Amino acid sequence: MYLLGYDLGTSSVKAAIVDAATGQCVASAQYPQAEAPIKALHPGWAEQSPADWVEFVRQATALVLGKSGIDRRDIKAIGLSYQMHGLVAVDRDGQVLRDAIIWCDSRGVPYGEEAFETLGADVCLPRLLNSPGNFTAAKLQWVRRNEPELFDRIYKVMLPADYIAYRMTGDICTNPEGLSEYMLWDFTKNAPARFLMEHFGYSPDIFPEVKASFGEQGCVTAAGAELFGLAEGTPVTYRAGDQPNNALSLNVFNPGEVASTAGTSGVVYGINGTADYDPMSRVNCFAHVNHSDTQTRIGVMTCINGTGILNSWCRRNVAPEGCSYAGINRLAGEVPVGSEGVTILPFGNGAERVLRNQDIGCSFHGINFNIHDRRHLLRAAQEGIVFALMYGMEIMESIGMKIDRIHAGHANMFLSPVFRETLASVSGATIELFDTDGAVGAARGAGIGAGIYRDSSEAFRSLVKLDEIPPSADRAPYLEAYARWKQTLEDELSRRMNK
Repeated sequence: MYLLGYDLGTSSVKAAIVDAATGQCVASAQYPQAEAPIKALHPGWAEQSPADWVEFVRQATALVLGKSGIDRRDIKAIGLSYQMHGLVAVDRDGQVLRDAIIWCDSRGVPYGEEAFETLGADVCLPRLLNSPGNFTAAKLQWVRRNEPELFDRIYKVMLPADYIAYRMTGDICTNPEGLSEYMLWDFTKNAPARFLMEHFGYSPDIFPEVKASFGEQGCVTAAGAELFGLAEGTPVTYRAGDQPNNALSLNVFNPGEVASTAGTSGVVYGINGTADYDPMSRVNCFAHVNHSDTQTRIGVMTCINGTGILNSWCRRNVAPEGCSYAGINRLAGEVPVGSEGVTILPFGNGAERVLRNQDIGCSFHGINFNIHDRRHLLRAAQEGIVFALMYGMEIMESIGMKIDRIHAGHANMFLSPVFRETLASVSGATIELFDTDGAVGAARGAGIGAGIYRDSSEAFRSLVKLDEIPPSADRAPYLEAYARWKQTLEDELSRRMNK
């Protein structure tokens, strides 16, 4: 008996098959091998084709089934994780009306800000735990205002995994965690936020049916089986956005537990047992996968859009030609803590929530032509990403989060000693690295949703911890470098305000 999990990322789709009895991953695969493109037709825009996602899932399924050698009929449940906040719009025939507007697209900012100003902080913050900001509901408002004829043809809007599940099962549904990504979940009522729908002029009918995060959400149809190479009748029993799912993958369910990931974007995500929020709405608050009417579980998240994408940019434009990511990490490690005065603000991938939805771009500071070389830039990039996360973690701590341990997968930027040692030392938290990823987590989540596992403790009993990285015995150089970085950021924000 096996479980199949997918992680629908920005760069690729990962698939993993888990043996339900042992909890071990028996095969995993990724498609495409190169990073999937993001269409940026204008500054601040970011789109991808849902048809590409379908093809990536199809190819990843074929690869993982081929590697595992198992019969697809032995897969008893499917789980889906996905890049958060993407907007897919379909007509009554289920045809996609436009490319998906994805998470790092900034065009919804003015519409979210207008809603926040009109409705007021005293309405939005207690009920949504955030301002409407640049989330999916605001992105949809851009479509309504700028593509009215297309908007009038919309039958349903979906998040990325909602769309893939629809193509698998024929059912259109989402869950409270998903609607909270739209900024359309009312935490005072534990129900869809009709007041914001009405403000934006949306009919509730265009949004999917709400089902639980764990439980049957449709079964693979004959058409879905043929398209994806799956067995007809296999149930989809779990779905969650990538950050809540990353937390699940790391067995983070309860208040005080914290997870982190550093892929294209970088995130620190902690669980609160109360519906608290940042009055300035600089960190995101979503329903966690186990939030319910009777159990408050809020995922409090700081997100830096310019994380792995900055490291990737540095690989293409700063590192020696042909240098691997492991090579970048070695070069960065040759430079002292603080990069001998070089500071990088890593905000080059759209508007940043932690900066109150400002898009200030990425900037390099303090370069001395007689001292610094590419190694300093490579280290300063990794330090700048960590410092940006720390900036958000300070806000998380101000609303009651205590961060003394951070769970992370042994992947992406957590493979870099510079990155993880800087994060541990500047935050004072011990980093715990685990052998898991989003696709494996989604498979285990599917096992919970299908009732194969009685609870999360049983589902994650086989989770393996690989390493612990404690803070440096001498944190002073890290704290000094962070103080310089923070002053550089505040100077830049002040300069922009006084223009």
